[in-house]
Amino acid sequence: MNVNEVTQLARDIRIATLKSLTQLGFGHYGGSMSVVETLAVLYGAVMKIDPTNPDWPERDYFVLSKGHAGPALYSTLAIKGYFPVEELSTLNQNGTRLPSHPDRLKTRGVDATTGSLGQGISIAGGMALSHKLAGRPNRVFCIVGDGELNEGQCWEAFQFIAHHRLNNLTVFIDWNKQQLDGELDEIICAFDLEGKFRAFGFDAVTVKGDDVAGLLERVQPVPATDARPRVVILDSIKGQGVPYLEQLGNSHHLRLTDDTKQVLNETIRQLEAAHD
Repeated sequence: MNVNEVTQLARDIRIATLKSLTQLGFGHYGGSMSVVETLAVLYGAVMKIDPTNPDWPERDYFVLSKGHAGPALYSTLAIKGYFPVEELSTLNQNGTRLPSHPDRLKTRGVDATTGSLGQGISIAGGMALSHKLAGRPNRVFCIVGDGELNEGQCWEAFQFIAHHRLNNLTVFIDWNKQQLDGELDEIICAFDLEGKFRAFGFDAVTVKGDDVAGLLERVQPVPATDARPRVVILDSIKGQGVPYLEQLGNSHHLRLTDDTKQVLNETIRQLEAAHD
C-alpha cells in the first residue's frame, strides 16, 4: 500500500470504530482514535499477516498494550478480513467475541490478551526474544499508552528489551498527553521521552501521530548492524481525526448523551461523504 491507500485505510478504521462505539453508547473514544493511523500503517503496509490463517507461524506479531483501544484494533482486523465487519456491532455486548479489551482466546487475529496496563510491553518483549533465540525473522510491534508509562513494569520491560538487543521489536508510545484522570503533565509528567529512551538504549524518534508518510518511514526493519530496538513516539491527540473529540477536555472514556451521539453520528456521515 502507498501513502494514499494507507490514509484511506485509516479513514475506514476511524469510521468503523466510531460507528461501533457510538452504537454502543459508551467506550474509549480518545485513545482508540489516536492510534488509528499507526494501525493502518502496520496492518496495511508493514506487517506480514494472513487473515485467512491468523496463526501463520511466519506472521509478524502485534500487541496492543493499551488494551482500552481495542475498538480500533477490532475495526482494523475486521476490515482486513479476520472476521466480518458486521460483527463490530456486537462490541462489548453479552456473548460477543469483541470484549472491551482484547482477548486472544476470543477474537480472531489478536496475538495477546491485554488491558492490565504495563503488562503488554512485557509480553511483546518475550515474543521478540523468543523469535531471536529461535533465529526466526518475525517482527513484533507494540503500542504503549503514555499514561501507561506510569507503571514501573514498563520500564523494567524496556530495560530487558534493550539489554537483549531486541531490534526485531518496534515500540510505539501513544503520546496523546491525556490519561484517565486528566492531563498527563498534571498527573505524572513524561519529561523528555526521546531522551529517556535513548538513555535506555533505544533508537528513538518522534513522529506526528497522523503522519502516515513519516510512520511508514520509521517502521522499516532496523539494519542488522544496529542492535538497538526502536521506539516511535507518536505525537498524537486524544480523539485524533475527530474535531469534536479533539476539543473535549478529556475523551478517554465517554458515556454518550443524546446530543453527543447526534454530533458523533454527524461526524460519521461527514467522514463517509469524504470517503465517497
